[in-house]
Amino acid sequence: MLERLAVFCGSSPGGSEVYADAARELGGLLADRGIGLVYGGGNTGIMGIIANTVLDRGGEVIGVIPSSLAEKELAHMGCTELHVVESMHERKALMADKAGGFVALPGGIGTLEEICEVYTWAQLGFHSKPCGLLDVDGYWSALASLLDHFVEERFMRAEHRDMLPSFSSPTELLDAYASWKAPLVDKWLDRGQT
Repeated sequence: MLERLAVFCGSSPGGSEVYADAARELGGLLADRGIGLVYGGGNTGIMGIIANTVLDRGGEVIGVIPSSLAEKELAHMGCTELHVVESMHERKALMADKAGGFVALPGGIGTLEEICEVYTWAQLGFHSKPCGLLDVDGYWSALASLLDHFVEERFMRAEHRDMLPSFSSPTELLDAYASWKAPLVDKWLDRGQT
């Protein structure tokens, strides 16, 4: 059973209310299902919305924020646990350690980098936790197309591509994570393999 989910998302609210709505829906489901939230510890944008939703519903929220961002008064002081760390590397390592799965909601380059890192770790066999994209209103469709292109050009196995699925709703995502089984596939392709 998934005990905690790491959510990577924007520190900005984005350009559409659908992103905030998705964060509220996922946050409510996490609290209702007894799944803790692990996130970047911020109090703004999509990050603040999902954290506040989980907290308002009585759920657990673990924030992890670098001191340089906490000092700018961006830290969410209402978290169940707030870890102030020295670097982004420490932040990501602690989030990965505390979470049983990962998802990216809409966000910018930091969100993309965070989900890509844990996805790469899964592909390399460093962990066997589920990774995914909450594809709110087609937000991640271009990334999904790029990953498909990697497979077509033989830089990625299809089995590894499947390790970062897109979900159209928070319910679909959490239901899939409840029965997640990581594939056992060698990472490398050689020229002769199909």
